[in-house]
Amino acid sequence: MHFYGTAAKNAQGHLTIGGVDATDLAEKFGTPLYVMDEALVRKNCRAYVQAFKDYYPDAEVAYASKAFLCTAMVALVEQEGLSLDLVSGGEIATALKAGYPMAHTYFHGNNKTVEEIHLALKSGVGRIIVDSVHELELLNLEAGELGITPKIYLRLNPNVSAHTHHYISTGQLDSKFGIPIEMGLAMDATRLALSLPNVALTGFHCHIGSQIFDVEGHRLAASVMIKFLADVKAATGFVTTELNLGGGLGVRYTAEDTPKRPGELIKVQTDSVRAACAEYGVPLPKLVVEPGRSIVGEAGTTLYSIGTVKEIPGIRTYISVDGGMGDNIRPALYQAEYECVVANKVDAPAEKVVTVAGRYCESGDKLIIDAKVADNVDTGDLLAIFTTGAYNYTMASHYNRYPKPAVVFVADGNADLVVRRETFDEMAAFDLIPQRLQPKVAR
Repeated sequence: MHFYGTAAKNAQGHLTIGGVDATDLAEKFGTPLYVMDEALVRKNCRAYVQAFKDYYPDAEVAYASKAFLCTAMVALVEQEGLSLDLVSGGEIATALKAGYPMAHTYFHGNNKTVEEIHLALKSGVGRIIVDSVHELELLNLEAGELGITPKIYLRLNPNVSAHTHHYISTGQLDSKFGIPIEMGLAMDATRLALSLPNVALTGFHCHIGSQIFDVEGHRLAASVMIKFLADVKAATGFVTTELNLGGGLGVRYTAEDTPKRPGELIKVQTDSVRAACAEYGVPLPKLVVEPGRSIVGEAGTTLYSIGTVKEIPGIRTYISVDGGMGDNIRPALYQAEYECVVANKVDAPAEKVVTVAGRYCESGDKLIIDAKVADNVDTGDLLAIFTTGAYNYTMASHYNRYPKPAVVFVADGNADLVVRRETFDEMAAFDLIPQRLQPKVAR
């Protein structure tokens, strides 16, 4: 079994994370429980920062908050000197609540509402990444009414294919994200942005997808974007000073995954930028990247209590846990794969093949198909599923009216609650019964 970050096995044969026994975490905080290895998160942040120091000092690392966000994560990101990539009014509000310096934020979204635009403008978001001509015109109007001139990027579509699941591939021509470079659409949007009085075009942005192992797409996207900067300079005289190349670096979910390190990605991107700038005769821009999954993905482990163990002779063995698609929709959504271990029986031979099923009322609620677990797995054991730090808590739901799990940060033998577990009452706190539905006769 491959362990991530500070995860290890103690003398009792239990999984430990950040020096804390997983069984102690489950006993104190309950299950399902999201556990974040703080040391590994910090290590990943520093790997990106160091890579730019080595290869391209005029750069900025903006953590992609959509991967995982809470106020404690915002505080950690600020301590590590990273900027924040935000994609909603809720994420802006979380950053504000944590006291983050908003000048170091980037605000994304393909369909920002007027309310979100106002929040971004009034809170001093550093850069607004404009996703369409419609948004560009709306932003110019709203900024003018508020007397604010925001700095903006145009999000462009470079038509570069990322070798990943089509649900998380965003850089191809047919995408809901960005303005295509092809057909002259991006150039038209650039001319419009430069003509509008209430926005300040500062740079451009692209993002080709997520969970990418082959960095060739990143190299090509960087080159395509630099060529566009040269075309803009030739056509309008505008010299771009900032270029945001997005994120997308993959992480290890199973033994078959072979992700690149942050330094490998940054070297490919910066080599491509330098070569293209030299070829097309444009000055080197400040670079921004937006890693999310590769910061927090492998740092997350979800702990579950095992309930029913169901043997179907000659067919399959199911072990059911007290969570599932409500706290991890990824297997049902795009067939994501994971590895696991029985956290209180790490020393036991792990040759028993089972399907890890969730508790939700859907046949597709399966977290892992054909997982190998401890031969003596039984009701009451603790299951740990690895690499759940990205898009698990973020995408959690109230399906079947189950509360969302708690989140803890672990480091140096300490465990700190950073998101409290919801209660049934809290889930129903916003429900209202109109007077006409009030019972007339007591049963």
